[in-house]
Amino acid sequence: MTEQFSLEGRVAIVTGGGRGIGRAIALGLADAGAAVVPSARSADEIEGVADEIEANGGDAMAVPADVTDSDAVTDVIERADDAFGGVDVVVNNAGFNPDDALGRPEDVATESLDRVLDVNLNGAYEVTAAAADHLHESDGGSVINVASVGGLVGLPRQHPYVASKHGLVGLTKSLSLDWAPEVRVNAVAPGYVSTELTEDLESNDRLRQSIIDRTPLDRFAEPDEIAGPVVFLASDAASYVTGGCLAVDGGWTSR
Repeated sequence: MTEQFSLEGRVAIVTGGGRGIGRAIALGLADAGAAVVPSARSADEIEGVADEIEANGGDAMAVPADVTDSDAVTDVIERADDAFGGVDVVVNNAGFNPDDALGRPEDVATESLDRVLDVNLNGAYEVTAAAADHLHESDGGSVINVASVGGLVGLPRQHPYVASKHGLVGLTKSLSLDWAPEVRVNAVAPGYVSTELTEDLESNDRLRQSIIDRTPLDRFAEPDEIAGPVVFLASDAASYVTGGCLAVDGGWTSR
């Protein structure tokens, strides 16, 4: 059974791989044996992740890229192929939920909506499409989209983000139909995770408590707790899993 979870010999690209959930996923994939290409706009962050993987005896290469730039996306795929001989796993983790996209829908500018959709949804589409040939040539091609509980249920005052994550879950399902049986496509839907992006929430006692009260496991997740399910979906242990969205939310969506 342990061998089914091994990613030895596989090459994984992780967008948004410099910090938080993306960093944990990159480290988790490397720990399972994959050569990992963390990518993000910030070169310093992903280089730190790559250095950490190599210090632990793994193979990694940091490639800076903006997922909304098709040329940069193509460069990530090509450099991964040149360095490690292909692409077997793509983790679409790049995403954000900026302050100017929060609020009542009539108060959010169209430009803010467009930016969120462009990164969270269109970016995942671009990266996945660019890696298509390599994924189909792989013996275990797998795409994992990092969605959110906001891709399964509504969240007040987060309309662009919720729209983008619902779209990502839908994209997961439709891609799984077109790409089966050669490539599996799945998603994970994290709940609230302790990262730099949620520091303000956790420092606000009222908001933090309201989230915990809504979460049966009674706490925020740690980034490593999202990485484990991603490693599972990338591995042969999930060889009969495609088109699914695994809620990793402490029970949030069970209510």
